[in-house]
Amino acid sequence: MQVTVADVMRAMDVIAPPHMAMEGDRIGLQLGDPARPVAKLVVTLEVTPDVVDRAVAWGADMIVAHHALLFRPLSEIRWDKPRQAMVAKLVAQQTAFFAAHTNLDCAPGGVNDVIVEKLGLSQPELLDVTGRDKLAKVVVFVPVSHVDAVRQALGDAGAGHIGAYSHCTFGTPGTGSFKPGPGTHPYIGEEGKLELVDEVRLETIAYERDLDRIVASMLKAHPYEEVAYDIYPLAVPGRPFGIGRIGTLPEPMELESFVDRVRRAFHLPHLRYAGCPRASVQKIAVLGGSGSGWIPRALALGADALVTADVSHHQAADAVHDGLAIVDVPHAALEAPVCEAVARKLGEALGPGVEVRVDVEGVDPWRFV
Repeated sequence: MQVTVADVMRAMDVIAPPHMAMEGDRIGLQLGDPARPVAKLVVTLEVTPDVVDRAVAWGADMIVAHHALLFRPLSEIRWDKPRQAMVAKLVAQQTAFFAAHTNLDCAPGGVNDVIVEKLGLSQPELLDVTGRDKLAKVVVFVPVSHVDAVRQALGDAGAGHIGAYSHCTFGTPGTGSFKPGPGTHPYIGEEGKLELVDEVRLETIAYERDLDRIVASMLKAHPYEEVAYDIYPLAVPGRPFGIGRIGTLPEPMELESFVDRVRRAFHLPHLRYAGCPRASVQKIAVLGGSGSGWIPRALALGADALVTADVSHHQAADAVHDGLAIVDVPHAALEAPVCEAVARKLGEALGPGVEVRVDVEGVDPWRFV
């Protein structure tokens, strides 16, 4: 089957669920037609004129980026201005563009989890909870003969997760009644005759974002022509998600040695930090991108150091005075490794019919001397 822009969008919504984005963020499809086919896909941190030139020369049908192409409204698109000409080139080539920004920051396996992995931190937790997945109760009435099949279908589609348990359901026996009307083809019973059937009220819990997939799987496994089911929104708090992570090093180490560990992890020739070089650090907070706004949160959680980007002089000085070391990694260098993870997941989701390429060359404007 031919892969389309819509297929890539669905795959990205699994990798970086849109409901996890921070308020006001610009995410999703910003250029393109969901029905257009995709055979070549570029994953990047952000688009630059050079990234666009290379994508177009390669024949890319779509670009997936962490940073939005259109964040503020454009008042003009002029060919003599490089960034605006870049947008015009993508439109002219009908190259689709999709952004996953703070939703990719918050998502499991996203920007911050990649940073945690690269630094070798254990037992990572959320630095700041920004929301919770909404829960729903799914109830379906199933003839006894198909209870096991429907239960399995619900669980395999993602329903019934409670903590570390999956496929959690509860069944109550009862009697279902129905009278097939003219033109029906009932699995049980005859047209025009009232039928009483031994059924089970099968109920489970599900995340609202998974309901379409869960209901489709349930309907496929159910034998009835018309399936009776209910969906109830729940006030029970769902799984939290959020920005940043905080974890621990295998053992305490001096700040200067930890900074060098960070430098090597992100392949940087130099790295700036604030704090006493000989200070002992073990509990580490990380936040991809501009994370200075979470300095108070890192302090409140007892972090010894915060690894982030774009920290100002006064923010760093105040943090150190309050007892928190700052490791300031260039913004692009800190976030770019997630592109490999996204490309790998997209390749698995879309199959061999789509060639996926990572291009982060030149996306970091900073140079070192």
